[in-house]
Amino acid sequence: MNRRITGRIALAAMAATVSIGMGAYPATADTPTAPGVTTTAKSPDGSYIKSVTVKDDRNIQLQVYSAAMDQTFPVDVLRPADTSDARPTLYLLNGAGGGVDNASWQLRTDALDFLSDKNINVVQVIGGAFTWYTDWLEPDKALGVNKWTTYLGRELPPLIDVALNTNRVNAIAGLSMSGLPVLNSVIFNAGQYRSAAVYSGLSQTTTPIGREAVKMTTELYGGGDVANMWGADDNPLWAANDPTINAERLRGTNLFISTGTGIPGIYDMPGGKFRMEKPADTAETVALGAFIEANIDASTHTLQDRLDQLHIPATFVYRSTGTHSWGYWQDDLKTSWPVLAAGLYSAP
Repeated sequence: MNRRITGRIALAAMAATVSIGMGAYPATADTPTAPGVTTTAKSPDGSYIKSVTVKDDRNIQLQVYSAAMDQTFPVDVLRPADTSDARPTLYLLNGAGGGVDNASWQLRTDALDFLSDKNINVVQVIGGAFTWYTDWLEPDKALGVNKWTTYLGRELPPLIDVALNTNRVNAIAGLSMSGLPVLNSVIFNAGQYRSAAVYSGLSQTTTPIGREAVKMTTELYGGGDVANMWGADDNPLWAANDPTINAERLRGTNLFISTGTGIPGIYDMPGGKFRMEKPADTAETVALGAFIEANIDASTHTLQDRLDQLHIPATFVYRSTGTHSWGYWQDDLKTSWPVLAAGLYSAP
């Protein structure tokens, strides 16, 4: 009973530390074309780019129609400084809010500044809040139709490759809720991603705490019904989406996985640059984030043990301090860059 209660608290904390306020994505005036961007291609299932908006000389936003979900989603793209040749692509996933709230790489970190001189395409997927970026069994009353495994694996990449004239060399990275789909994107799409980085991400879905984490994120904060996602607890989809169980299929990918210990550190002071809550609420928020990170730390060690058993190399970084918050993820992205670059700059 104590273990189950602990799991529920851990998950509540995990979801609570990701911004819950979800406003509409800022509207911009669409233009039919952008220099060097091709929008005429379609993916095999009929998905396509409806329009492109030029934000500035490096940043554009695509409106991508997903045939699997029969919906259109924005995709923010940072273009390389030099587009004279085909360049690699980093897919950058946000956390539980799906990038439509104020908790995103773009708003909370200097990630785009850091990546701006790397001569790569940076593709930021927008949407999928509280869905775990997975394919759901059934439409959900609160969260709608979700086929994110299909979108990330089969619909979006071929459109990006044509639209941006990429060299078809990809990497993927994500934090918190998106850590799980980062690993599963590698597992489900053999050879598509040369490198993958996970920052404070869940890596088991069939353990008691892992299962509770999935349920509480989707149900408590997203208002959805996890039975519509992977079915009952004994449905094989829970195991099919567990990266630790399916770790053999991570072989051959440059892997980076990081986590803190949950001990508060430099980014956990009230009023700090990366704090999203009011200073008066920091102590409570940090305590929750500390509990989350401690559980993720344990989950990450389990994944490392499994990879070691399989003799699959990976870079694990265990920070001596840090809760479940943005300052640490900004640092981890920079720390992970050599691993991401090892795949991005390899020969097509």
